[in-house]
Amino acid sequence: MEDRDILKELKSLCQLDIDAVHAYNESLRHIDAPDVKKQIESFRGDHERHINELSESIRKLGDEPPKFSKDFRGYVLDAFTKVRSLTGIEGALKALRSGENMTNKRYGEARNIDFPALTKELIEKNFRDEQRHLKYIEQAIDSRVWEKAA
Repeated sequence: MEDRDILKELKSLCQLDIDAVHAYNESLRHIDAPDVKKQIESFRGDHERHINELSESIRKLGDEPPKFSKDFRGYVLDAFTKVRSLTGIEGALKALRSGENMTNKRYGEARNIDFPALTKELIEKNFRDEQRHLKYIEQAIDSRVWEKAA
């Protein structure tokens, strides 16, 4: 795989994580249950770590990572998150679930790309994080944590 192809994929994943952080920031404004908030803040931290690690990989290949701003998909996700979050914890979690479905799909696809070994390890690690995020969010929705927090 050529460096330009690797860079394209890494930048795309990095932008995805940037958009996720913005969505998490919006959702956290509507989550008042301390245990849920702590977990969601932790997941936002994972996305921030992904951005840092992907950015480092991009720089090592001689390019600049995306700026910490939303792209078109990020604006759409942010608008969706704002609207869904208006209904409180339930809406915020459902918005995050949509975003995590997207990141899981994209990281799942990236796992099948013939990256160099270190890059592949990073993608695998990030994908495991994404799976963990989605699992927690789905369990929180299924168990209706907002009712227990009330």
